[in-house]
Amino acid sequence: MAQAFTRREIRRDGVRLSYLDNDAPGPVVVLLHGLAGTGDEFTATASAVGGRYRFVLPDLRGHGASTRRPADLSRAAFTSDAAALISHLSPDRPVALAGQSMGGQTAILAAAARPELVGRLVLLEANAAGGADAARIGNYFRSWPLPFASAQAALEFLGDDALSRSWAAHLEPAPGGGLAPPFDADVMEAIMTGVAEPCWRQWQSVTAPVTAVFAAKSMFSPGEQAEFVAGRPGTRHVVLGSGSHDAHLDATTEWAGVLREALTGAADS
Repeated sequence: MAQAFTRREIRRDGVRLSYLDNDAPGPVVVLLHGLAGTGDEFTATASAVGGRYRFVLPDLRGHGASTRRPADLSRAAFTSDAAALISHLSPDRPVALAGQSMGGQTAILAAAARPELVGRLVLLEANAAGGADAARIGNYFRSWPLPFASAQAALEFLGDDALSRSWAAHLEPAPGGGLAPPFDADVMEAIMTGVAEPCWRQWQSVTAPVTAVFAAKSMFSPGEQAEFVAGRPGTRHVVLGSGSHDAHLDATTEWAGVLREALTGAADS
């Protein structure tokens, strides 16, 4: 059953951090989206997991309803945002922190920097190797023929995969008419410049139990996955039977089942 969410925000260092909160009475689960995404990509995940978890789905800085063009787009800024939000939501109890892709790297950094805040870490399609081509990603977003006349026009350009459908669904009115995404190409490129830096040292220092989840059609090879998991002994490695890099969108039920198991601690037994 779909869950109802309320949009809230916190402000820190002049940046607005907007998030969705289902206000459930149970343990807090914070889900961090990937580059060019928004928190509500995880509403279907929350509904599929079910239970009494308090799901919190932030729009990370530079994205969605949060400050679109913050001055600081460093990995340290994203890490501090995650820590500030967790401290605000659950000041006396560690939370479960999960993230996909860039959001997964952010989750790693937050769990390493503030271990007292994170009781459990779940990663979807994330790695510590860095190496992303920020300029290529920026040029891709700059290639979009904005504004799109309609969501259908966007799909005709972007394609009809799960991620493209999500992007099309999140288009918003552009100032001069038409539709535009809730992010800016140069901001995405700047963010990826930081994501391109490896974070092996931080990954190795994570103390919380970790489940690392990869899709059947992962962007990471089996060798890359094995290297990542071996970099932090004790990490549980799960490969889904379906899905792409955006498995939370195209393999939601299976991904949610793995997340549910990790949240209950069954994966640790």
